[in-house]
Amino acid sequence: MAQIDYYFSTVSPFTYLAGNRLEEIAAKHGATITYKPIDLMALFPRTGGVPLPERHPNRNDYRAQDLPRLAKVSGLPFNLKPMYWPANAAPSSYAIIAAQKAGGGDVGALVQGILRAVWAEERDIADDATIGACLEAAGFDPSLAFSGMLVGAETYAANLEEAVNKGVFGSPFYITDDDQRFWGQDRLDHLDLHLAGEL
Repeated sequence: MAQIDYYFSTVSPFTYLAGNRLEEIAAKHGATITYKPIDLMALFPRTGGVPLPERHPNRNDYRAQDLPRLAKVSGLPFNLKPMYWPANAAPSSYAIIAAQKAGGGDVGALVQGILRAVWAEERDIADDATIGACLEAAGFDPSLAFSGMLVGAETYAANLEEAVNKGVFGSPFYITDDDQRFWGQDRLDHLDLHLAGEL
């Protein structure tokens, strides 16, 4: 059975625009997913990335055109300038880590719910009530927003170090158990082909 390590940030628009395609691909191939939220702002300076405010205007202008196009193609509602962005990604990341450890719900739905809260619903994912509601909607105990903070913080830091060591430099980033790496929601078709043995 194939295994996919999924490194992502809960404030990344490109991660949001992946929708549930990763989960569909994994189900198609009988693959398992390990969800590994990372601190993207800490990852960038260590791997050659540049935060949005420091990028050249040409890059930011392109981003402003490209993201709405990608959203239209994906069929997902999207707000280019959400009210609560950039939010502190740590609390929602801790909750995802705790939920994955606890089990009993749908981690993929939780991740998508948190991303949708940012990019389509004008909700603050650093807020405990928002995180609790996303947990509950995905079938988890909403109290994980509080009880999972310690293990979440430790794993969140470890995920970052692991990501750097495994060649991750952006979000979303997918690594298979045979060390094939795929960066970006626009590479999910390639991941699909690889798992099918065609790429």
